[in-house]
Amino acid sequence: MKELVEYIVKSLVDDPDAVHVDEYVDRSATTLELSVAAPDMGRVIGKNGRVINSIRSLLQVLADKEGKQVSLEVLEANTR
Repeated sequence: MKELVEYIVKSLVDDPDAVHVDEYVDRSATTLELSVAAPDMGRVIGKNGRVINSIRSLLQVLADKEGKQVSLEVLEANTR
């Protein structure tokens, strides 16, 4: 799942080197923290959150196939 998020987001942003995804696995859920450069936040979130919600939907489909739960949080790169 981590690799999927990295691939999608790196395709969207101007600074792909600033994209970083951390994965935290619990017993029942996986949390992905996505950090991008501040100027790229708008590209990742999209108008009314459409882009990030689409990425979350893709993750949800993948997680359902594997019988897992997943959540995706977006952070600015300098807040890591």
